Amino acid sequence: MFAGENGLHGDPRLKAISEAIRVVPHFPKPGIMFQDITTLLLDHKAFKSTVDIFVDRYRHMNISAVAGVEARGFMFGPPIALAIGAKFVPLRKPGKLPGGVISEEYVLEYGTDCLEMHVEAVQPGERVMVIDDLVATGGTLSAAISLLERVGAEVVECACVIGLPEVKGHCKLNGKPLYVLVEPRQ
Repeated sequence: MFAGENGLHGDPRLKAISEAIRVVPHFPKPGIMFQDITTLLLDHKAFKSTVDIFVDRYRHMNISAVAGVEARGFMFGPPIALAIGAKFVPLRKPGKLPGGVISEEYVLEYGTDCLEMHVEAVQPGERVMVIDDLVATGGTLSAAISLLERVGAEVVECACVIGLPEVKGHCKLNGKPLYVLVEPRQ
């Protein structure tokens, strides 16, 4: 579900968020229009609006943990978690977390990757929302959901700042809803 279709249609914050995202053509390879959120982070008003919209959505959903996907999910997850009174759980690439971890491998269009989470970071029955900067195919978010559900967490929803238009008709990942603020700029 796109925010503009869910009560935020015409909200000027969405336009400001979209305009604050820089598009870098042909990065990291030819044909890719990279959506660079670092410029969004540099615009304190647009960054605050991004966090505020997510906080407004999740404040009353009894979320106990916000799981952020490495690395750009780490930018949005902690302020959301603090504002809604939840803990932040980093979902990292392999070898980045010390101590005991559980892993979930997933397929990319050009190979495989993996997410890891500390053992006991999330307890059975905890209500979790997953945050990342962009959803394209949904592979990373689906892996995050699987990882969290393996430990008995209830994934309430996934959220992304940017969603490719192709995901509009496929707003479910492993049966979980997806909430997106803006579509990518060209």
